[in-house]
Order: sequence, then structure tokens, then C-alpha cells
Amino acid sequence: MIDLKELKERRDEIEQNIRNRFMSVDIDEIIVLQEKRSAMLQDSEAYRAKRNENAQKMKGKLDKETRDSYIAEGKLIKETIARMEAELDVVEAAFQVKARTIPNYAHKDAPIGKEDKDSTTLKVVGKAPSFPFKPKDHVQLGESLDLIDFDTATRVSGPKFYYLKNQAVILQMAMERYALDIVMKHGFTPFITPDIAKEEILRGIGFNPRGEESNIYSLEGTDTCLVGTAEITLGGYYANQILDRKKLPIKMSGLSHCFRREAGGAGQYSKGLYRVHQFSKLEMFIYCLPEESEHYHSLILAIEEEIFTGLGLSYRVVDTATGDLGAPAYRKYDIEAWMPGRGEEGEYGEVTSTSNCTDYQARALGIRYRDDEGSIQFVHMLNGTAIALSRAMVAVLENFQNEDGSVSIPPSLVPYTGFDLIQAL
Repeated sequence: MIDLKELKERRDEIEQNIRNRFMSVDIDEIIVLQEKRSAMLQDSEAYRAKRNENAQKMKGKLDKETRDSYIAEGKLIKETIARMEAELDVVEAAFQVKARTIPNYAHKDAPIGKEDKDSTTLKVVGKAPSFPFKPKDHVQLGESLDLIDFDTATRVSGPKFYYLKNQAVILQMAMERYALDIVMKHGFTPFITPDIAKEEILRGIGFNPRGEESNIYSLEGTDTCLVGTAEITLGGYYANQILDRKKLPIKMSGLSHCFRREAGGAGQYSKGLYRVHQFSKLEMFIYCLPEESEHYHSLILAIEEEIFTGLGLSYRVVDTATGDLGAPAYRKYDIEAWMPGRGEEGEYGEVTSTSNCTDYQARALGIRYRDDEGSIQFVHMLNGTAIALSRAMVAVLENFQNEDGSVSIPPSLVPYTGFDLIQAL
């Protein structure tokens, strides 16, 4: 969440930021709740002072009538405080829920817009392959090479699930280790993270764990959910802790399964592996000093580029429009790889994103550090996809296909797979 002490001081700026993100948040309603909360806190403190005064009066030598009077007054004060605290709890809960709907401030250079077309392409790397034949999409390749089974997964688990088979299993494991080696080279500590997190952690990271708009699977009868990304579990790792300034930045990389409801995801651009309910992903996460977060945001993007350049894929880097940032993000970059089987003539499809969330998540999760003057400050938190294995599989299969229906393995992956070609068995 943003610094709530700034609500009135930066009201117009916050409201404009909400409009730029095409969100609907009533900032004045939140300010009214904040003022009501403040007034109730003051009233409650005043009654606690009365309670203390009453307790002091009863310490002296008193006759029975005076003592009984003080006891009755103390009882009344106690009942009033209990009532006020109950009312304050209701207002506090409403204030916190509403305040969390305010998005992070956006970077001044983030393009303003609502749709993908409003994002800015920063650069294009590599050349999309030209085939002397009509390329297949990954669904066709997966079927002809016996690599992916969507039909059985639909019968067993439902739509948008899949089985990987044969060489595709080895290929996924190879991409996983290939990307892990790169991020470890850059000083990221590897983790295999839990697939379940508490709802309070999801809310702190900025995910909505419940409701029609949620993309998260909640576990019935618990206060937990299946995670949609290791960003959640890595971001919650230091919740409610004060970090040692000397140990910053903390660079972590988490391998996890990711579970997403993907409600409404349909159509050509969502077919096959591109948009599924479960996949595996290697995530990067950094905790750092506020003045260093833009530097580390650029570093994460550079690592993502290193991974996809090393795979020999053509891609473009996109500065994401404000309407598609997500509430926690101050700025977000996407990498979109060329996918020959996407659409009629091939299209770019998102394979990674990286977000600088500044102190937005840290405030909600209570993750702080002590500065050189001894004051407690909030860290900045950043996340970025090293490799989403399902979408990377799409890009590799489609870009490295051959006219005879086989698929060549990118040279950087051959040491990890042990073979350089996938062909029909």
C-alpha cells in the first residue's frame, strides 16, 4: 500500500494516478474513513486517560461512598472503552480494505493507456525466423511428436491442464536448469518455494485472494490459497521483519508451480500452453534500498534478456502501459518472444515481466530496514520472471521446428538435454 499519511497531502496526484490506471477508487471516501478513524482514536485515548485518572484516585484513603462512586465511574469508563474499541475495529477494518485498493504511484515515464497497444516497444532483438514451409503451432507439434497431451488432461483434470511427455519433460527440466544457472551466476540464492500461502501474504503482495475478480484458487475451509507465482512466497519470506541494511540487496530466485484460474482466458492467443491453470516458473525477487531499486529493475530485465537471447529467440521489450501495470507496480517491463504459430502469420507473446513495486508491498507486509541514522524505513521490492516454462516451451517448439516435423534444440540447451533434436518416435 502507499504511505497513508500522504492521502490528503497528495490527494489530487493520487486521484490522477488512479485515472491513469483506469481504476475505480473513491479516494474521498477513504479520506473520510481515515478522519473518522483518527477522531475515534483520539476519543478512545481520552477515555483511557480518564480510566488512569480514576485508578489513581482510588489509591488514596477513601470513605466507602467515595470509593463506590469511583468504582461505578470506572466500570462505566471500561464499558465505554470496550464499545468504542468495537466501533473502531469496524472503521479500521473498512479503512484498511479500502486503502489497499489504492494503487502504487506510477513512474513518470510509464506510458499512459488501457490496452496492450498503448504500451511502448523499447527495442526489438533478433530476427523472426522465416520458414520455407507453413509452420505448425506448438499444439500441432506437441501432438505429432507425442510431447503434450491436452485431451487426457482435460478428462482427468479439466480444460487448460496438460501432460508433458517424452522429450518435452527433459526439455522443460533443461530450460529450468539453464535459467537457474544464469540467475545464480548473478548472485541469486535458489529456492524451491511452497505452493500454498496465507491470504494475508497474498493481500500484502497485492493479489486478491477471493471474489469474482480473483485469479487465485482459494483452499476451502482455510485462510490459504494456491500461489499464482513464487513472487508471493518470496515476497512474504521477510514479512514483519527488520532487515540488516548491510545485507541488502537480498536476491532470491524461486522455482514453484503456479496455479491460476485464468477466468475468461479464451481464443487463439490463449490456446495450448500459452494460458493454462498450472505451470512451473522460475522467479527472481530482490529486496533493496529505495535509492537502488531502479538500478535493480534494469538488472532483472537484463538477466531476462540474457536468458532469451541465449535461447536464440527473437523478442521485443515493452514498457507496460499504466492500465496494465497491476496495482503494486511502479513500472513494469515485459519481454514478448516471437511465436510463429500464434495468429495467422505469427505474433509476439509475453514470456516474462519484471516489476519495480517500490515500497508498496513492503508497507503492507511490514518489511523494513534501519538507515544510517537509526530510523526505520521500508525496503523496495522487485520481481521478475526468469523463465515461465510453459510459454518458453511454446517459443522453443515453434521457432526451432523443421520442415520434416522435427524440432531442433537450441544449442544453449543441448548440454542440459543430452540430445539436439526431437523427432517422431
